[in-house]
Amino acid sequence: MRRFLQRALEKIEKMDRSQIRKLVSDIAGENELLEMVMESMSDGVLVTDREDRILMVNKSAERMLPFTSEELIEKPLGEAIADEEIREFFTKNLRGLDRVLDREFTLGNGYSRILSLSIMPLVRQGWITGNVIHIEDVTDKRAREARLRRAESLAALTTLTAGVAHEIKNPLGSIGIHLELMKKEMNGKKQIETRKVMENLHIIKEEVDRLNRIVMDFLFTVRPMNAELSYDDLNRVIQELLEFMKPELAEAGITLESELTKSSPQILMDERYMKQAVLNLLKNAISAMPEGGQLRVRTMQRGNELHLQIGDTGVGIPEENMDKIFEPYFTTKDFGSGLGLTLVYKIVKEHLGDIEVNSKVGEGTTITLSFPIPQKEKRLISYSEGAP
Repeated sequence: MRRFLQRALEKIEKMDRSQIRKLVSDIAGENELLEMVMESMSDGVLVTDREDRILMVNKSAERMLPFTSEELIEKPLGEAIADEEIREFFTKNLRGLDRVLDREFTLGNGYSRILSLSIMPLVRQGWITGNVIHIEDVTDKRAREARLRRAESLAALTTLTAGVAHEIKNPLGSIGIHLELMKKEMNGKKQIETRKVMENLHIIKEEVDRLNRIVMDFLFTVRPMNAELSYDDLNRVIQELLEFMKPELAEAGITLESELTKSSPQILMDERYMKQAVLNLLKNAISAMPEGGQLRVRTMQRGNELHLQIGDTGVGIPEENMDKIFEPYFTTKDFGSGLGLTLVYKIVKEHLGDIEVNSKVGEGTTITLSFPIPQKEKRLISYSEGAP
């Protein structure tokens, strides 16, 4: 439409009255269509010029944003906004030239609403001529997410509690049996053989220690993780762990193949927890290769993510177990708590990462951890006061 108008304006002196009338009618029709689209949107849209004056605002924006008056066109945005926090947000970011996405504000006036605001440059012929502001009411979305998180937390806690109850049952039963043996040994006797009593007490102590480990693992799983994130090199952490694991790998008959990216970007992480997660994965890989095999460890950059792959040539995971491996207390081993991968999952999520598992029975398993590489927002187009 814009090119059509430019060509029409170049020829307007040669147009007769009917042609000019048709041109104006076409322009009016396009403008009416634009207004219809704007007013039909459920999200708010507000457009400002280089001086932050309001050029366009739809009904949804008028309904959602707290304005000081009904007359908005040509009014400076800073003067038009009644809410102090939102006004400061606009004042700070409208001239920043960078995109600002999904900043949320809570407005309370009897009914609490949550607004998500985004600011994007308004570009014309390569020049920034103002800003487009997008307003979305995310109140219902956040309420649904909160309900879903509560439901997921309740389901996870139910599963975890059932697992703890099952784990506690065995040591408690063992303690009860050995107490009965001690009672039987002492029944009606003035003197007893200390050797048998000491054997029973030793077993009871082992079971008490086992109960303590179960409780400590449970608390670690349910408590919020106090991760202290700072910029660090994941390759360094992996190299230290692989060096530490070399004797165990050699004893298990496992060869190591490591390929770490040369220019490792730093990520935000807590070294303690990251080491625990990677160590758990390495231990799992070793236990999956009882007859020896090959352990593959790789890091690579994929876009704005740093990937860590840990692969083995072990027994693999049956397809019916793939959806259960991160569940608390699920294990196919004869030993272990079944919390190893649960803790790995929790640590990865605490680092805003993701985890993917690929496995085939008899061929092995590859687990990929992906972590975001912190990015600084880049300026899109330079601002110029002399822009057209």
